[in-house]
Amino acid sequence: MSKKERREQKQRLRDEKHAEMIKSGKAIRVHFEERKKKANQPNRKCAQKTPEEEMVDRQEKVEKATILYRQMLPALLNKLSRIKDPRNPRKIKHKMTALMMYGILVFVYQTGSRREANKKMSRPIFWSNVKAMFPELETMPHADTLARLLEKINVEEIQECLVELLKDLMRRKKFRNHLINNRYLIAVDGSQKFFRSYSWEDKALKRHVGGEARIAQYYVYVLEAVLVLDNGAVLPVWSEILENKDWVEGENKQDCESKAFKRLAKKLYKIFGKGRVTLLADGLYACGPVIKQCREYRWEYMIVLKEDGLPDVWKEAKGLIRLEPSNRLEVEWGDRHQAYEWANEIEYDHGTRTRITEILHVVICYETWVEKHSRSTKMEEHKETRYAWISSRPLTKKNVFIRCTKMARYRWKIENNFLIEKHEGYNYEHCYSYDWQAMKGFHYLMKVGHFINAMAINSELLLEYVDESGIRGFISSLCLALSGAVLDTEKITAVVEKKHIWKLKAA
Repeated sequence: MSKKERREQKQRLRDEKHAEMIKSGKAIRVHFEERKKKANQPNRKCAQKTPEEEMVDRQEKVEKATILYRQMLPALLNKLSRIKDPRNPRKIKHKMTALMMYGILVFVYQTGSRREANKKMSRPIFWSNVKAMFPELETMPHADTLARLLEKINVEEIQECLVELLKDLMRRKKFRNHLINNRYLIAVDGSQKFFRSYSWEDKALKRHVGGEARIAQYYVYVLEAVLVLDNGAVLPVWSEILENKDWVEGENKQDCESKAFKRLAKKLYKIFGKGRVTLLADGLYACGPVIKQCREYRWEYMIVLKEDGLPDVWKEAKGLIRLEPSNRLEVEWGDRHQAYEWANEIEYDHGTRTRITEILHVVICYETWVEKHSRSTKMEEHKETRYAWISSRPLTKKNVFIRCTKMARYRWKIENNFLIEKHEGYNYEHCYSYDWQAMKGFHYLMKVGHFINAMAINSELLLEYVDESGIRGFISSLCLALSGAVLDTEKITAVVEKKHIWKLKAA
């Protein structure tokens, strides 16, 4: 029997088993509507036929972008202007607001590096158009001037200003219709920023690679937290950069993701408070301290469970699932078949000096689907996978689909977010400065720029442009519109002076 025949036989046996379970009442079949797939970008020529039509399109695009950017940037700049300026007042050429605005626009327009920012953003045509959009940008600074400022100021205040902007949007109820189960989904994960083969900073983490050769590497690692909305928007919330402040090799341990999470959780608690938060995390966080912290903050959670992560919990869950056949649900979700089985009220003991008991709920999802290779082999391939999570709330037939598919699987959004920031214009892995403070400052400015772009791109006002050319295509066309020719600055100024109402696109 070939591999394909064995797979098909296995699929038939599974289908027969599911049919028997449904017939006996041990499982039910629930049909959910599949989320609409994103339409492909049109493969056609430019819609404008004449230079005049293209100029009109550029003008409209810049005016709409101005409406959205000005919903957030002025308030943000007002907060950033309160950062203490350590420079000599008599020698200041560029105000704090101008430098912070410049730093944010470096990432909004995805210039890529300090050198490229100097080349692209200092062009007279670009400068004239941008100044009409943002009158606060009174002067065009040099990127090195910004780097020297970031070396001296408290760069953590940049993040605090971003948090204040997020709170303002929450108070204005911009996210009210985009929460899932009326809760803020906070996805947490870590990623390496960059590494070097030499030590340029004592605060950088150290590791050895190359097996027996033990080649030293020095790297920067960041623990990120993002807010995930039901329309697919992913908004940066906080970045916790790991650093060795008092580390002595051989005497104490380096900073790590687990330590960083404790600091990050305190920050998130100050932002969102108790309740209304659902934490989404990978298998690293399936441990006692994280679960205990969530319980103390009254946060819900959906955390990935691996077999070797909590072996006792996994073993007990599998045993309870066999004893409780009623805890099963089958779902047809679009073109995918999902079989859920779960076990509630599992005791998990942790702690060294004092034993602490947590009550966990475990769910396992078996998913199968048929993938059609229509363009290559013309064959159909049966695929299957398995997911498992620990839940803070007991699982039932009413909530298991929502908690798993519409909440827990949204953890992938933060991984997609890393790919966007690394490979789609934000240059996440570029250090921008070898000074530790300046490096952190540029990272925080990148997060602010990404936040503003994410809010603008996921708004109803720019939906047509984004659907037409994609996210990167829209940002590229916006930069082209600003640098291609001098636009009607009077119309842009009129847009700046008016008040506008805007909202995020629907899911």
